[in-house]
Amino acid sequence: MFRPLSIFIGTRYTRAKRRNRFVSFISMTSMIGLALGVLAMIVVLSVMNGFQREMSSRILGMVPHATIVGVNPIDDWQPVAAAALKNPAVTAAVPFTEMEGMLSHKGSMQPIQISGIDPAQEGKVSIVAQHIVQGRLDALKPGEFGVVIGEITARRFRLNVGDKLTLIVPEVSTAPGGITPRMQRLNVVGVFKVGAELDGSMALIHLADAAQMQHWQPNQVQSVRLAVKDLYAAPKVSGDIAAGLGASYKSDDWTHTQGSLFSAMKMEKTMIGLLLLMIVAVAAFNIIATLIMVVNDKGADIAILRTIGATPRQIMAIFMVQGTVIGVVGTLIGGVLGVIAALNVSALVGWLERVSGQHIFSSDVYFVSNLPSELQRGDVVLICSAGFILSFLATVYPAWRAAKIEPAQALRYS
Repeated sequence: MFRPLSIFIGTRYTRAKRRNRFVSFISMTSMIGLALGVLAMIVVLSVMNGFQREMSSRILGMVPHATIVGVNPIDDWQPVAAAALKNPAVTAAVPFTEMEGMLSHKGSMQPIQISGIDPAQEGKVSIVAQHIVQGRLDALKPGEFGVVIGEITARRFRLNVGDKLTLIVPEVSTAPGGITPRMQRLNVVGVFKVGAELDGSMALIHLADAAQMQHWQPNQVQSVRLAVKDLYAAPKVSGDIAAGLGASYKSDDWTHTQGSLFSAMKMEKTMIGLLLLMIVAVAAFNIIATLIMVVNDKGADIAILRTIGATPRQIMAIFMVQGTVIGVVGTLIGGVLGVIAALNVSALVGWLERVSGQHIFSSDVYFVSNLPSELQRGDVVLICSAGFILSFLATVYPAWRAAKIEPAQALRYS
């Protein structure tokens, strides 16, 4: 089968022959280094994707995707919910009230975000019912002032179901200070654990109890909580719905409360990706040293090729083919191994825990009890493309040097 001269000779130079075994060994180490760098990038970014997915599903499964907030307490929330559900991006709409306060128990205090919910409808917009570790969510009854707290809060105050604690919320008054504290005794009816810092900063009470603490009518709520299909479309979706309802309503969404966390995670992934890319770059630019050694070793061969009619462009192409073959093979090996490793890293860590008897990710210390991994096609394509491009760029200078060799000079000293 016909092959161009540059490809034929370039591929032959990548194979070991008698006196250039050392050069071929250097080529092999460059290939292995590139493969390891690509493998490491794919596995690490997949693990970071897994952690981001876990945090997103847990945190954004608890906090509202978006809310339609009334300027005044909403007397009838159902028309607002019906208007929201007309938008195809909204999957559910339920009543919701939110307050800030302090929890107090035996002299200890902590700030808390209180969510007033309807236990019968909360499952449409929240995952809290799936993460109850003590008690029941439906134990929240109007007028009984029950509360479901997070596991961190329960551990900090040493509380169990049936214990009592005090909620302190600010209340506007005619006193000189303008604000006086209002205290309400609460009964712990449940404990949830989602494995995030929300376990220590969030608590749930019944909507009617939240309305009573705000001196509203039992049927009044602060807002309508929405669940949307695309989280990143929540600001636009909620803004459009609020605009359609008129000036009496405004919108809020998760980017105002949790946006900084996810921006930080995205930046962290970007920075770690750039640092790991340096490993790939070092391995790719080892090809420069390899090709320079090949050029010095093949000086006489280059001179002979030039004397029988090979052009400088063909000589340059020979060494670019050799370096590119090293880069392509190394990148493909690293890509295949990286995909396999990323798909099986969770099982591998679980096996290591069983063999060693030690928990690498203890649920008492970390938010997750296993090593999550999510392989994304875009990451693999980007990493492999970077490996290909860096490998190709590493061939340019040595190939250019080979094309500049003068035949007579090379043959004189060969």
